[in-house]
Amino acid sequence: MSMHKYLFTSESVTEGHPDKVCDQVSDGVLDEVLKQDPAGRVACETYVTMGLIIIGGEITTTAYVDIHELCRKILKNIGYTHQKYGFDYHTCAILNAIHKQSPNIAMGVDRGGAGDQGMMMGYACNETPELMPLPIMLAHKLARKLAEMRKNGKLKYLGPDGKSQVTVEYHNEKPVKVTSVVLASQHTEEAVDKKTDLFSEDARHEIIERIAKPVLKEYIDKDTKYYINQTGKFLIGGPQSDTGMTGRKIIVDTYGGTVSHGGGAFSGKDPTKVDRSAAYMGRYIARISSLPVLPINY
Repeated sequence: MSMHKYLFTSESVTEGHPDKVCDQVSDGVLDEVLKQDPAGRVACETYVTMGLIIIGGEITTTAYVDIHELCRKILKNIGYTHQKYGFDYHTCAILNAIHKQSPNIAMGVDRGGAGDQGMMMGYACNETPELMPLPIMLAHKLARKLAEMRKNGKLKYLGPDGKSQVTVEYHNEKPVKVTSVVLASQHTEEAVDKKTDLFSEDARHEIIERIAKPVLKEYIDKDTKYYINQTGKFLIGGPQSDTGMTGRKIIVDTYGGTVSHGGGAFSGKDPTKVDRSAAYMGRYIARISSLPVLPINY
């Protein structure tokens, strides 16, 4: 019997990526509303660019949320604490543009139904203990390791923005090894080689040895290729370099492209928004059953 081989790639982003910053702010608003008002209706969208965050959407609730204070707290926790990162929680402008939910949508939800329709996907597989596809889980673990090494001060030159990408080789539908790794991390001048004006070889070696290899040790070999800040350097990152919006990382937030996606994002939405709750229920059913893919139609 011939062996079927193929490569599959998934990516993840760090907490300081502009799109993921927006996801966290939107979910932070949702969390604060639901803490005070479990029946609150929340559809919160966030937009970030250089020096500015706009928080909008539809919220109907008895709760009170100090949007400005909450947003700055989230940015501080992410690590945008100094102008050297191109964005600073102390000084950025925050615009609150939230209003109430449309009464036309509320009509359906008030009767115990959904205010929208669409297709939501739930999926589970046995490639990892999390019952998730291996490529996306490895990409997530690399992104988390970048944040960990930055926050604990072991690699002080790392900045909040970053991405990870992992390519896995499959044999007969089974993941066998990682063939290549891409890591892009925002950094300070400390990691720039003064002679070449590029990301230094020492820093590159550190990221491979202290982040990539410990995370991927079960799946790498001598042929694994590493691409670290391959464009040269990543001094200007975060909202200074890239506009972010809630819901633009839906493949990162789900299964890394292993299965189809219905198109609806998750962040900032309360359980009456079936984009989120139905996708979560589909995933729950897939986990406890033998069904690998379970579309749910509304």
